[in-house]
Amino acid sequence: MPKRIFSGAQPTGNLHIGNYLGALRNWVALQQEYESLFCVVNLHAITVPQGPKALAAKTLEVARIYLAAGIDPKVSTVFVQSDVPEHAELSWILNCVARISELERMTQFKDKAKKQRENVLAGLLTYPTLMAADILLYQTDLVPVGHDQKQHLELTRDIAIRFNRDFGETFRVPDAFIPKVGAKIMALDDASKKMSKSDENINGSITLVDDPDTIRRKFKRAVTDSGTEIRFDESRPAITNLLSIFQLLTGKEPSEVEAHFEGKGYAQLKSELADVTIEFLRPFQERMHAISDEELGRILSDGRDKAREIARATMREVKERMGIVGA
Repeated sequence: MPKRIFSGAQPTGNLHIGNYLGALRNWVALQQEYESLFCVVNLHAITVPQGPKALAAKTLEVARIYLAAGIDPKVSTVFVQSDVPEHAELSWILNCVARISELERMTQFKDKAKKQRENVLAGLLTYPTLMAADILLYQTDLVPVGHDQKQHLELTRDIAIRFNRDFGETFRVPDAFIPKVGAKIMALDDASKKMSKSDENINGSITLVDDPDTIRRKFKRAVTDSGTEIRFDESRPAITNLLSIFQLLTGKEPSEVEAHFEGKGYAQLKSELADVTIEFLRPFQERMHAISDEELGRILSDGRDKAREIARATMREVKERMGIVGA
């Protein structure tokens, strides 16, 4: 049997080209080699306050983005987290296995708690146990993760090992999956930080739903470095970031990209990068809009049923191991 992969994205903010180049593109390739489950993790989204209408709309938008990116529902299981109640059920059980000191050590919690202070929600603290439940519920072998989630995956492994030790072998202990081809796209307004869908400055990212005028405006405002030469250079992160986006969207080698822009100025780079991005996103956005509400509902319903079949089997075993019984 092929190994199983689980991954997902929160329906908050706007997914951007960094999400596509760093994650979605890899998911599309992985689904041909692994049994794949791709989830819209809307329960994670509510660890910070969300507007109900916006959350509902974004949940369906992210599912459409998965499909438009090339996730094939005939090959992969595509579903919404809240449609499978076993996620929340297992999360509570894992809360009773995890140590509060482990949760408080999580860097993301510490960073967000520092910003929100007394307004931080309990769900933010227990976010990692919900993530552990997402992964362990499906007896996942491999989890594609970025650097910001590595710590959470390590905790997932620790929880699985502890549960197996205390109650008997129940969960597969997942490994991190580091794709051979990955990309870390930086913000357009600050090349020292990653492009983020939660960034307050909307000019920092090119979202997957941006129109051509917006794309041109954002690239025009993108920061650059001192000097005039256009080449890949770690000491000039802003220009290197723009070149990386151009390279990844065109499939050219770095040397070809440098040769193409030799003797040209920053304005030309930004203009051509906007053109390439617009042409890349055009068919993507057309595919998104072509997915009817009925088709999307059917795909998510089928995905829910397939996911629940696995989830129920895992929960039966978990409850049996722990002695959780009822009528």
